[in-house]
Amino acid sequence: MKFKQLGLVGCGLMGASFALALQQRGLVERVVGFSPSEGTRLKALQRGVIHQAVLSAVEAVQGADLVLLAVPVSHTAACLTEMAPHLQADCLLMDVGSTKTDVVAAARAALGDKLPCFLPAHPIAGKAQAGVAHAEASLYQDRALILTPLPSNTVLQIEQASALWQAIGSRVHHMSPEAHDQTFAAVSHVPHLLAFAQVNGLLQQAEGEAFLKLAGPGFRDFSRIAAGDPAIWRDILSANRVEVLAQLAHFQAALHDFEKSIKNNDLQALYRLISQANQARSSWAMASGDANDGD
Repeated sequence: MKFKQLGLVGCGLMGASFALALQQRGLVERVVGFSPSEGTRLKALQRGVIHQAVLSAVEAVQGADLVLLAVPVSHTAACLTEMAPHLQADCLLMDVGSTKTDVVAAARAALGDKLPCFLPAHPIAGKAQAGVAHAEASLYQDRALILTPLPSNTVLQIEQASALWQAIGSRVHHMSPEAHDQTFAAVSHVPHLLAFAQVNGLLQQAEGEAFLKLAGPGFRDFSRIAAGDPAIWRDILSANRVEVLAQLAHFQAALHDFEKSIKNNDLQALYRLISQANQARSSWAMASGDANDGD
């Protein structure tokens, strides 16, 4: 399996790491990349992420038999609309977005007869430091990769995409777009929201800054994901708002149970609630390898 040209739309951490991984394993002959930032394009060239920098998504996908859309989910619709007339009919087009039902809806509206090219993907990977400067070929090694095939995708296409991600070290899972968004609302999107809310709740107090100065490893570990990019997480929470709100209802019910047991000084109930979470967390093993800053 070898592709002649990767059209890379978005040369940040995710897209650049994908390009480096493919080149390292000899899976692509040439990479043409676009980023709206001239500085990012230059860094991508300097680092060998891309062989040619272009000034538009259209130029990046022309002649490409493999296309990766690595942009914030809020930009997906506009990019797909721009790219659609210029995609090769037999190319493989994937994205790396953290939400899927909105991306699929955008693809159906934008791609027309090119929809069969599109196979949505979501790599569960990332780093605390974003940008092409921090890209690395090993980013997807031993990490989960979710494919959400559409009815328009062929078995051969799904097998090709699966083999490609496996070749760069990913563990491939297949889900429906709806199941994907429900799952990641529960295990990623709401946890990020809670981390943002907890930090805000601390800082809204008059003594918040003083409290923060004395915070230790527990606060560090809990609040780490609150350092996520504000624009990216605003878009994710908005795009997946139905599932996020459903998961918030579950959290609020669980929080109410804790609040009730503390108000009533019900030590038995409090111990039971803590033990339940303790046992579940202790027996959990992350499906995607070692912990990192991915979502």
